[in-house]
Amino acid sequence: MVDHLGERAVVLGAGIAGLLTARVLSKRYRTVILVERDEIIGVTGTRRGIPQGSHAHALLAKGQQILEDLFPGLLAQMQDDGVPIGDMAGRLRWYFNGARLAQKDCGLLSVSATRPQLEAYIRERVFALPNVEVLQNTVIRGLVVSDDKARVKGVRVAGTTAEADDVLTADLVVDATGRGSRTPAWLEEFGYERPGEDSIKIDLTYTSRNFTLTEDPFGNDLAINPVACPANPRGAFFVNLGNGEALVSLTGIIGDRPPGELDGFLDYTRSLSAPEIHGAVHTAKPVGEATSFRVPASIRRRYDKLTRFPAAFLVIGDGVCAFNPVYGQGMTVAAMEAVALAEHLAKGQPRPVEFFRELKPIIDVPWSISAGGDLAFPEVVGKRDLQVRMGNVFMARLHTAAQVGGRFTAAFFRVAGLVDPPQTLMRPAFMLDVLRTARRVVKGRPARGADVGLSSATR
Repeated sequence: MVDHLGERAVVLGAGIAGLLTARVLSKRYRTVILVERDEIIGVTGTRRGIPQGSHAHALLAKGQQILEDLFPGLLAQMQDDGVPIGDMAGRLRWYFNGARLAQKDCGLLSVSATRPQLEAYIRERVFALPNVEVLQNTVIRGLVVSDDKARVKGVRVAGTTAEADDVLTADLVVDATGRGSRTPAWLEEFGYERPGEDSIKIDLTYTSRNFTLTEDPFGNDLAINPVACPANPRGAFFVNLGNGEALVSLTGIIGDRPPGELDGFLDYTRSLSAPEIHGAVHTAKPVGEATSFRVPASIRRRYDKLTRFPAAFLVIGDGVCAFNPVYGQGMTVAAMEAVALAEHLAKGQPRPVEFFRELKPIIDVPWSISAGGDLAFPEVVGKRDLQVRMGNVFMARLHTAAQVGGRFTAAFFRVAGLVDPPQTLMRPAFMLDVLRTARRVVKGRPARGADVGLSSATR
């Protein structure tokens, strides 16, 4: 029999982080209420609260594994419905530093669902839980705290057309409202210290369009992804949606704005490292209008460094750390944090300061990956210590070696997928193999034992 920690938990925000939090809390509280400003019941398309929903998303391998643990059979359901799923290194075509990487299965799956699709699948599972309730079209007004401000007792809410507030009392409130979280301001209002912030200004813009293709550039691949690099800071995610449909998300960093109007959009694709993208879309039929989304900076709020925090209140997801989205880490880290929350609550009542410190090692690895990648661009302002500089030098060598060695591609994506720790790439024998192979590639000589799998036919 499950030990309940309280009668009611309230989750603010019904995005991926909020949904997974509700799933975890449903095991520990008799009732869980999800509060969401948008209309979400029965909604399968994009919504205002997820402005990035029209753009390419990736669920990394670790995230896929966690979703399957939380919702058994979810992967099979998506596959049965035709959602493209395949090996992260074997069926995604990657370009790094302007060159195509060899493809080789790494044993980890990538789910190529759109953000609205994935959210709808998870919502269906969470809303089916008998003790989860949903308040949609509901605005969060603020928190309710005890007289001594030591404990959060609930949340003030109102319908989007209501004139008066209602109070939801709660034994636990979790802020899963994302990048725009108001928790730092609430803390200050109640006499607590705001968390410090680590910030890396990237000035990123996504511009996306859907197309009906007249030719198939994908073959057996799920996506074609030229990654931005210092030599060519323009990137893209070209995703096979099936049935001749494709999504193109162009990315521009440090103020480069991929245009939305069709001629400018198509011209931008000419500058990408993957020529097959322009080759496919310049004859394709556009579907609908382009959408753009800007991300000024990656932000990590250092709740883990606070020593005081109101009881019965937690923050999770992008409200703790909002990554550069081109690395596809946000949803997976939210899933990892939900698992950490489940493990935390298994030991008893929530202890906020302890919980945030438990999240720190979960965030450290993806933050170091994304921050290190961003700092490879000389225009990005940030601290480039010896670890960052050496790491970027080695990653450049690794990607060079991966042009001819699919084993290097597979190893890299097991780390990028947040399954293997970065230390697996630092084993002396592996590093020596990387450096030797990269040297041969640079000198134009074939690498001994290279596994050049550059197409489905040769993998």
